[in-house]
Amino acid sequence: VQLVESGGGLVQPGGSLRLSCAASGFSFSSYAMSWYRRSPGKEREFVATISLGGGVTEYSDSVKGRFTVSRDNAKKTTDLQMNNVNFDDTAVYYCTVDGLIKGREYWGQGTQVTVSS
Repeated sequence: VQLVESGGGLVQPGGSLRLSCAASGFSFSSYAMSWYRRSPGKEREFVATISLGGGVTEYSDSVKGRFTVSRDNAKKTTDLQMNNVNFDDTAVYYCTVDGLIKGREYWGQGTQVTVSS
């Protein structure tokens, strides 16, 4: 199982960024997928989740209305479109498989998003 995030970088407040997570090594379409983030000095925080087929999504209150999670089961990817970012969105963003695969969790290595003017 491998999850590889990409797309992070430096963005100005009010700007946009699109993160992507490429999955391999498991039946991608059989699992919901989620995004989390960890800001400096804070606990890891839930950001968004998307159901197996992509028809159901949930967001944390802090990103609702600004971020959009999507997935492409054919390409085995999940994306996080981040719009109207603010300083509080600065964090390392991780994608993860919802649930256990052969008894363990799987996380990507993370991608850094820095919001700075």
